[in-house]
Amino acid sequence: MDWKLLGLSFVMVFVAELGDKSQLAAITLSGQCQNPKAIFWGSAAALIFASFLGVLIGEGFAQVLPTHLLKAAAAIGFAGMGLGLLWPEPKA
Repeated sequence: MDWKLLGLSFVMVFVAELGDKSQLAAITLSGQCQNPKAIFWGSAAALIFASFLGVLIGEGFAQVLPTHLLKAAAAIGFAGMGLGLLWPEPKA
């Protein structure tokens, strides 16, 4: 087990999920029901499943594409999302 990689992935996902809409959904659901344990386990299972799919898809791409190409595609994708957030939306 690569403990450094495990810790790094935990920290990255934890920080990325803070204030995320999934967290806001869990807050909303827990305010409306009497069983917060069910909401915790349901949201934890959903995050685990989504991460599992991401790992499988990433591993599949890594088998087909070279690492430098994957890193470049990720960088372009994140830069595009960042620019999209900075770009003002057209007035309707």
